[in-house]
Amino acid sequence: MGEYVFVLFVGLAAGAISGVIGTGSSIMLLPVLVFTFGPKQAIPIMAVAAVMANISRVMAWWREIDWKAFAAYSITGAAAAAMGARTLWVLPVHVVDIGLGIFFVAMIPVRHWLDAKKLRIRLWQLSIAGGIIGFLTGIVLSTGPLSVPAFTSYGLMKGAFLSTEAASSFVLYVTKVVTFRELGALPAELFLQGVIVGSTLMAGTFIAKRVVQRMSIVSFRYVLDILLLCSGVSMLWTAFN
Repeated sequence: MGEYVFVLFVGLAAGAISGVIGTGSSIMLLPVLVFTFGPKQAIPIMAVAAVMANISRVMAWWREIDWKAFAAYSITGAAAAAMGARTLWVLPVHVVDIGLGIFFVAMIPVRHWLDAKKLRIRLWQLSIAGGIIGFLTGIVLSTGPLSVPAFTSYGLMKGAFLSTEAASSFVLYVTKVVTFRELGALPAELFLQGVIVGSTLMAGTFIAKRVVQRMSIVSFRYVLDILLLCSGVSMLWTAFN
């Protein structure tokens, strides 16, 4: 019971943080779910929870969605996410742990490099990014550190960024959940656990809405880097112990 309470507490905090910076819920919560349920069970649970988390962000910022960017990103991303989910499910558990850990840590310098370049992309390039990130989302679950620069490089900021990224991620994660169901990897018990965890993420998102306008870019970068480092190290520790 204590483990479940801890998961729900972390879920509330993760929802609040992701509601502010547009990502971080999976990065923060996935290691806890892996420790509690195991990696093969944690990923479908997190996929369901991520669907709910993105619904709450869409609801909070509905009027600011950039529908062209949403369509360009999610059309290619959804198909790629299904392919990534199928790839993930045939990988050994040990490989999943190591892959997740390395991915999280590697995203720290990659994100800083993308920020330093100050790249600006067009709609068709956002569509290509959706396909690449969608496939990675299917495999490693949390690609927020990549989707953040993709949407901000297109020119979306604050509410427009949060809403459009959330709407696009919603489509990707729904595709992933459906794929897990088809593979028999998401029984009713895991689905219910995902809904419970997702409810805490939703609550955290609405709590965080008031903070968005006050948070500086510097604070955002520090929070994201800390989340990536802690989650990556914890995943690697789980893999080698």
